[in-house]
Amino acid sequence: MSKQPLLEVKNLKQYFPIKGGILGRTVNHVKAVDDISFEVYEGETVSIVGESGCGKSTTGRAILRLDEPTSGEVNFDGGNLLSLSKSKMREKRKDLQIIFQDPYASLNPRQTVSQIIDEVLKIQKIGTSSKERRERIISLLETVGIGSHQVDRYPHEFSGGQRQRIGIARALSVNPKLIICDEAVSALDVSIQAQVLNLLKELQRKFQLTYLFISHDLGVVRHISDRIIVMYLGKIVEISDTQSLFENPQHPYTRALLSAIPSMNFEEEKRERIILKGDVPSPIDPPKGCRFHSRCPYKMERCATEEPVLNSVSNGQKVACHLTEKGAVDYTKILVNN
Repeated sequence: MSKQPLLEVKNLKQYFPIKGGILGRTVNHVKAVDDISFEVYEGETVSIVGESGCGKSTTGRAILRLDEPTSGEVNFDGGNLLSLSKSKMREKRKDLQIIFQDPYASLNPRQTVSQIIDEVLKIQKIGTSSKERRERIISLLETVGIGSHQVDRYPHEFSGGQRQRIGIARALSVNPKLIICDEAVSALDVSIQAQVLNLLKELQRKFQLTYLFISHDLGVVRHISDRIIVMYLGKIVEISDTQSLFENPQHPYTRALLSAIPSMNFEEEKRERIILKGDVPSPIDPPKGCRFHSRCPYKMERCATEEPVLNSVSNGQKVACHLTEKGAVDYTKILVNN
């Protein structure tokens, strides 16, 4: 792993305006992503997890500038992507690709598989002739498990798993350095999920890829990740290597997420199930202080007024929680405040 991060996100904000009134003025904002910072190093897989609406997919789109971020920096391979013109960003997208969540909506139904990938190659000026591009397309599809005899078929002739493999081939076609996987397996059957995850790991080894993997499924994330970022209501609450996060979660929200994972192991089934009370607050008007305090079983008075910052605790974990300001927390010794 290199010392310099391949991707460095600094103080990223993504606010979406809410229009109102006769004149359609901006009356408020949805704070989908609110001042987050993290790094991704070359060759690793970093996952972003959290429940629906926490801002994880918006983070991926903001990094690629599919939605223009409100403020912050996205430093990739030594340069700030947010300072690039649209034409320069189009050239840079060769190094950053995305695999979308819905394999049924991410492929043009009017084009054959060959035409879909050929369009990408033309835009990025890869291949000097149609013959050379076609040979590359066939090679890419075979790499992801699609036969050469299927190259001229339309998307509706493929299953969901096959369509996602085509999406992976499209992302690989321009030799990217970083691939953002936005819920890349959540729309697939469980058996197909395992196949696609194994394919992604195999491709990572073969092509020295770096992944930013976005998912709500902690079981999937455990299988593929080197490090995990946990988000809640637009904020990062914990960053940890995978083993430390699953064995010793430090943020109360992370503990609640992990307690909800189904298990076939009887011993694990006896673990404490943490039920969070109340609903997720609105990102239009998030709570002051810690955003999780309204649902946290361990909240203190200061949690309602002081916003915690990401602090390093044991094993390199970073946690945004007042409980961890003096180091790692042993939750067995904490009296739960109900």
